[in-house]
Amino acid sequence: MSPTLLRKNGFRYFFFSREEPRIHVHVSGADGEAKFWLEPEVALAWSSALRPSHLAELEQTIMENADAFRTTWHDHFSR
Repeated sequence: MSPTLLRKNGFRYFFFSREEPRIHVHVSGADGEAKFWLEPEVALAWSSALRPSHLAELEQTIMENADAFRTTWHDHFSR
């Protein structure tokens, strides 16, 4: 299961239910994908085929939604 957290500007923000325990979000779009850590702070873990301008946009969106993403993560894994 990979709950979708947000869709914005052609990108899907999501996480996998059975992956590592450190809080993070995956982002996928037509041009590539990336993974960002949410803790201890928002930071790029890795990316594939995304331009620096896309990565900056994705990071900004994640920072703006980080609290909601963390809440969804905790809600999902507390079940």
